[in-house]
Amino acid sequence: MFSQGIIVAPASATGGAIAVIRVSGEGSIALCDKVFRGRKALTEAATHTLHYGDIMDGEQVVDDVLVSVFHAPHSYTGEQSVEISTHGSRYIVNRIITLLCEHGARLAEPGEFSARAFAAGRIDLSQAEAVADIIAADSQAAHLIASTQMRGGYSDTLNSLRNNLIELTSLLELELDFGEEDVVFADRSRLEQMLIATMEVVEKLKNSFHTGNAIRNGVGVAIIGAPNVGKSTLLNRLVGEQRAMVSDIAGTTRDTIEESIVIDGIRFRFIDTAGIRTTDDTLERMGIERTLSAIKRAQIVISMAEPTGNFETVELSENQTLIHVVNKADTTPERNNSQAIYISARENVGIENLTHALRETVDTTAAYRGEAVVSNLRHYEALTAAHTALATAHTALVNNISSELLAEDIRLAINHIGEITGSITSDTILQSIFSSFCIGK
Repeated sequence: MFSQGIIVAPASATGGAIAVIRVSGEGSIALCDKVFRGRKALTEAATHTLHYGDIMDGEQVVDDVLVSVFHAPHSYTGEQSVEISTHGSRYIVNRIITLLCEHGARLAEPGEFSARAFAAGRIDLSQAEAVADIIAADSQAAHLIASTQMRGGYSDTLNSLRNNLIELTSLLELELDFGEEDVVFADRSRLEQMLIATMEVVEKLKNSFHTGNAIRNGVGVAIIGAPNVGKSTLLNRLVGEQRAMVSDIAGTTRDTIEESIVIDGIRFRFIDTAGIRTTDDTLERMGIERTLSAIKRAQIVISMAEPTGNFETVELSENQTLIHVVNKADTTPERNNSQAIYISARENVGIENLTHALRETVDTTAAYRGEAVVSNLRHYEALTAAHTALATAHTALVNNISSELLAEDIRLAINHIGEITGSITSDTILQSIFSSFCIGK
């Protein structure tokens, strides 16, 4: 997948007070000795030790640094590895990397450190993907999901499922070996119980994707309603700034405007849409078309109306939530709709009730308990395929289909689960996954 050799890359963003440069590969410690001057050579150092010294370019000091030494296989990549902590100047970082490359290292490709960790068996593929998710996490819930996955909790569940299915397949294949002797090794009633139990776990993981993916990417919230009902004012109130243009002229918003805020550990992506009405204005009509598209993409739809107005009629899927909001409630004391939330976006009235309702739509119980939650589309597709194969196997079992066909369906489910952890994954897929990582990870 990647060529061998010693690789080097910045493992942190430059420009801060401190930057970290990561080096990995057989001979990386000796290579770093060529540019490091400390009390003793790094090759004489014990693993997991820190060493203060200077990075030298000939006789010129480039910077004073702290160097961490890791011996194989006790490192992130499973190889000899060195991490150099230096001052965060872009010039210093680039100069040190250039020096290391001049002495035999090469610049790492995106995701190559994690790919080497995967190849060495230090992490599986789902854990490697969680590294990228940890870096990208911008809310507490997203961090918790990625953290559980990176620590292997998700992998443990998948490996347990896979091992159970392998055991079942082994019993069925043993029957095939002794087919002429009419020997039955697998208790059909117990086999059905195990299949059903496995299907339930796979289905639970699969069904967690709707919430997990929304948490990972931000929960999409479309704000819809008639023109001039206060959608832009609400968006501005929620994000705390004048993000959307507000005017008394109907049809001011011609396009969708998107902003994000975090509410109680969950990131919500608010989409202020163009008001829905019949219009001859070409630009406004295009905005309305984008409004309808935004509604389809959103997990939550806030339908706004004035106290004397009507809510827009929208068709939602079973995975979408509709929240009715009556705006400009400060203009009337009447509360005729018990299912609606009454607010005044302009006067900041009732906004806490709305944000509470938004937070209640996202069930983070599993994530906060440290349970496995699927947030990756690739994993969801593999689990869906595995569940289909298991359902086919269960139907075959109930209908007393031959052990050979039954075993084939179970093997198919095993392969789909293995695709998630990387035990059964092509180099093309691996290359695609790791190439999306940043350099240094």
